[in-house]
Amino acid sequence: MSTLSVGIIGLCHLHPRSYMPIFKAAGFEVVSVAEADEGVLDAFAKDFHVRAYHDWHAMLEAERLSLAAIFLPHAACPGAALACAARGVHLMIEKPMAASAASLRPVIEAARQAGVVLTSPYVWRYHPVARQMRRFIQDGVLGRVVGCEGRCAAGRLHRYLDGHAGWMLRKALSGGGPMYNLGVHWIDLFRWFLGDEVVEVIGKNVKVNLDYDIEDNSFALLTFSRGTVLALDISYTVPDAYPYGRDLFLSLRGAGGAMSWGPSFEGVKERLFVCSDSGEFASAPRRYIDFELPAHPGYTGVLGVEFLTDLARAVREGSTPVITGEDGLRALEVAEAIYRSAETGRAVCLENSAA
Repeated sequence: MSTLSVGIIGLCHLHPRSYMPIFKAAGFEVVSVAEADEGVLDAFAKDFHVRAYHDWHAMLEAERLSLAAIFLPHAACPGAALACAARGVHLMIEKPMAASAASLRPVIEAARQAGVVLTSPYVWRYHPVARQMRRFIQDGVLGRVVGCEGRCAAGRLHRYLDGHAGWMLRKALSGGGPMYNLGVHWIDLFRWFLGDEVVEVIGKNVKVNLDYDIEDNSFALLTFSRGTVLALDISYTVPDAYPYGRDLFLSLRGAGGAMSWGPSFEGVKERLFVCSDSGEFASAPRRYIDFELPAHPGYTGVLGVEFLTDLARAVREGSTPVITGEDGLRALEVAEAIYRSAETGRAVCLENSAA
């Protein structure tokens, strides 16, 4: 089977380097990179022996690419994506895919018209614990799901400065703070867990830093069309002393059961707590289920490999990817609504696209 060629557009981001081993494992070969920052570009090209371009337009002219992996500032992603789609290049755009839903919709349409695959790495869907949680929900182990909680506090602002991604702290380029960058992961995951869409949001943003025009803490109550309420706590203010620099938590509570998980991000050992009144759990209504994942280098380890392996299959077959551009749009629309609610102090309603 032939290797699929990849061109990376944008290196001033925390993830491109850690994507290199998982691209290789999934049958892709990164052949070229484009980045305006000469120092970042030269160091990457030297370390990974790829062709380097200061301008992504020049790279698209010179290379025959199967896939463009776009890691530009969020506001710049749509322009590059439209140019790639026009050349028939398949697309992986780092979440949230754009700084606004309005700028993402033309990308989705352009990809459809060009017949190219469009996806975003919402890789938490590939975690075996997340997949087990979804099966329990679908099997009715929790009964009707009433309430959920998602917490994601990941690092402090300095990690973006250290990683040459200072644009993440400028609203005009990033779209917003942690809800845009981190919260969309949990928004997507709970949409997938519940098989439902958010119809109302109430948001509150809290700004601690004095140097940048983004908030560092974002809170939200999301109501889904079938009545489930999700509380989100997303921030850049986890203490430096916190284990592994991340505070991650997911829980769901239903009329007949509950479950919770504190993910270790790129760890290999995980534990899921489940309790249920269902007959299946009668002999042991409270359970701790342990998971041990194989270790793999690179961004999110085996999750990233499975995501990219599915993407490679979609590219080769011309099929719909597991995570679509529309999935990315739904998450971004919810994040935008949270910010509108925080600004106005009122609840914001969304159209129920699941109806």
